[in-house]
Amino acid sequence: QGHLVESGGGLTQAGGSLRLSCAASGRTITYSAVGWFRQAPGKEREFVAAISFNGDDRRYADSVKGRFTISRDNAKNTVSLEMNSLKPEDTADYYCAARLYYTKTLATEYSDWGQGTQVTVSS
Repeated sequence: QGHLVESGGGLTQAGGSLRLSCAASGRTITYSAVGWFRQAPGKEREFVAAISFNGDDRRYADSVKGRFTISRDNAKNTVSLEMNSLKPEDTADYYCAARLYYTKTLATEYSDWGQGTQVTVSS
């Protein structure tokens, strides 16, 4: 069974940018919606963004709308999250997750999860 692998996390200053990638290994995500979630220390996991299997539907949390952009490249079996104008409150572990076809904003709706990548934004 395949799995999802996140990459691209790191440390940046407020106002900076990072690009996260979610790569599927040993499986295809062609028919999967992919969501990004994040969890800060001491807080619950929260929805960030999601994209449907065909890219037609993209959803964003209000807190990231206008700053983050989700995209996918099915030929490369990857989904990316471009994060601009980062704020210290964006600091968290970021996870990608997959489910069939259509986007959802609840983490419990996603069946396959990556291990996460850490994002730290300093003030």
